[in-house]
Amino acid sequence: MKALKFAIPALLLLASCAKQEVDYAKYVNPFVGTGGHGHVYPGAVAPYPMIQASPDTRMYQWDACAGYHYTDTTINGFSHNHLSGTGCGDYGDILIMPMIGTPDKLDKEGEKSQEMPFCSPFSHENEVAEPGYYSVMLEKHSILTELTVTQRAAIYRFTFPETDSATILLDMDYSLSVFGDQRNDVLDLQVVGDNAICGSKQTKGWAWEQAISFYAEASQPFTYTIINDTVQREGVDKPRLKALLNFKAEKNTPIYFKIALSGVDTEGAKKNLMAEIPEFDFDATRKATRKEWNKVLGRVDVETTNETDKAIFYTAMYRTSLCPNMFTDVDGRYMGMDHTIRTSNRPMYTIFSLWDTFRAYHPMMTIIDPERNTDFVNTLVEKYKEGGLLPMWELASNYTGCMIGYHAVSVITDAYIKGYRDFDVEAAFEGCLKSSNGDTSNIIVPRAFIPYIQPVSKIYKDALGYVPCDKEGESVAKALEYAYDDWCISILADALDKDTETAEFAQKGKYYQNYFDATTKMMRGKDSKGEWRTPFNPYASKHRDDDYCEGIAWQWTWFVPHDVEGLVELMGGKEAFVTQLDSLFFTSRSIEGEDVSADITGLIGLYAHGNEPSHHIAHLYNYVGEPHKTQAMLDSIIYSQYRLDPDGIAGNEDCGQMSAWYILNSMGIYQVAPGNPVFSIGRPIFDQATVKLPEGKTFAIKTLNNSRTNKYIKSMKLNGEELVSPFINYSDIMKGGELEIEMTDKI
Repeated sequence: MKALKFAIPALLLLASCAKQEVDYAKYVNPFVGTGGHGHVYPGAVAPYPMIQASPDTRMYQWDACAGYHYTDTTINGFSHNHLSGTGCGDYGDILIMPMIGTPDKLDKEGEKSQEMPFCSPFSHENEVAEPGYYSVMLEKHSILTELTVTQRAAIYRFTFPETDSATILLDMDYSLSVFGDQRNDVLDLQVVGDNAICGSKQTKGWAWEQAISFYAEASQPFTYTIINDTVQREGVDKPRLKALLNFKAEKNTPIYFKIALSGVDTEGAKKNLMAEIPEFDFDATRKATRKEWNKVLGRVDVETTNETDKAIFYTAMYRTSLCPNMFTDVDGRYMGMDHTIRTSNRPMYTIFSLWDTFRAYHPMMTIIDPERNTDFVNTLVEKYKEGGLLPMWELASNYTGCMIGYHAVSVITDAYIKGYRDFDVEAAFEGCLKSSNGDTSNIIVPRAFIPYIQPVSKIYKDALGYVPCDKEGESVAKALEYAYDDWCISILADALDKDTETAEFAQKGKYYQNYFDATTKMMRGKDSKGEWRTPFNPYASKHRDDDYCEGIAWQWTWFVPHDVEGLVELMGGKEAFVTQLDSLFFTSRSIEGEDVSADITGLIGLYAHGNEPSHHIAHLYNYVGEPHKTQAMLDSIIYSQYRLDPDGIAGNEDCGQMSAWYILNSMGIYQVAPGNPVFSIGRPIFDQATVKLPEGKTFAIKTLNNSRTNKYIKSMKLNGEELVSPFINYSDIMKGGELEIEMTDKI
């Protein structure tokens, strides 16, 4: 009896512990970044989603990139694909909107209007957003709308007042477009049975040929009306396709509506729906997705008494898990870059904002989820094999040609150097060479985009060793990024024992030196005659129409992450380097010009945290023996540029890059040059951050004497051994163990 008496409580204790899973999702606030220029959406999503079911409050201009802005007071409906934090807009496909009766009008008044005539007022007081769940009371007809999701499908729960004329409007020609130039080339709808409907569309916008299909079922039969005609917009006849699905709604009896997407066809969408939401079980779906979110968010466990910091951290973790998006159906089919249907036994993804994400997002993923990051790399390589070029900014299997550099090279090299090689390495290397050399042979891409894919700058880069500012726009920014990417190629070539390419691209990696003006200590435009840009104003900005890209000379001068020692030497030594770096952060000067880039935000002096080229700069003090300045500046950035409110992100979220920067730096580490597997140590803000590594290992960063005032590092120990230099190797992190950092308020 004694054994039994003690055994029962022990079993109960074990069972209790097994059930007590940490609810990380409760710390996430999806509304952070929906104001200002964060450009994120608050709707329901699963990790790395194919479907992004979210309310649209606007559809036009820059702050409509994600379809929602916190300052708005009306909702147009709920569309099912959205971009997260981008600076350009697309998607917003397959809009649905519950209502009572039939609206008098179906089309907005004027092309620039933000509201559809069937929109409904709403209040944030009656709006809830959580990972995997969203709800709002649509005030126009008092309809409670709730939605939850899986990776490829969504289910709605509509609670109508009692009525014989409950209606769900399904709008196929609706879309989001920053410039108002979205074009529908294909629109199709089919009612299949008494409670199911499916359809497809193909649009031209930022993505040149973006195809999407859906399949949906309602929990009860409906009658319907299809509107299939053309309307004149801006003097042009444009196709219109909408469906009005009519139901009888009983009091307190919800109508459920479930829908799935596919980039292939309606049959793929149907398979996705049947596999992921086979029944109309809203609560079970919500619970399962919440559990999936807790697994993803729990890859890093942070300990702190500061609940605000914890909420910002897990909201950042959430944002980094929204991109890239799943692109394969449950049967393995997906749309290739050549716009043929392909099949893969590995997940394929879309939405690669590489100009942003190579910096912090992908290095972060090599720590917290290296297997998924390897799938991202494999996707990029397969896209090269399908389309003939590594993507710069890929969207729905389209080369958009957006931004500068060729940073798939960085992502591939960094993964390979860190030991993740489960992809076609030879094809990857071949793609890297083509990216650098501007080889457009065998590219499957609309000819209109060739100037973006093969800028003349690449020709001059190889012929002259620099990009002439009188021949190519954004010449300095492009050249600096080319130098970094070419250095990455040299690192990959060396690892592959390709001696010729190693030497060639190591030399190209030094081309940044050709832009440094020793007189101004700035990276400065140089024309085809070898003369400096004159006049030269290092404070001047003209958005996408000067020698820099979304920045000024003060910000771009520091983009030599792969050769900081070389930049220090150009500056005239450590003292001169530190003086110039201090001037960046502490100057009282402001940016000048009549068309200053709107992307230059989050300013501390002239350091611009709201845009990515600045993201590594605070760590440069570590390279010249001034680590306390790195720590102080990171403290300033962390606590001034991230807040727990709708305008809580300094600039565009940019597909997880802004949040990834916070995750790494709040833990206390940052990789300055992806391709060099070394992390700079900064200013940790948590008592402890524990990363769950593969094979059951963990790596913990433990902070002693942690407080807001203690922002300087007194000492560091790696697994009990004193660490003198403020750097740690990636391999040491992935072995598991503990980095113990003692803080102080003294320099």
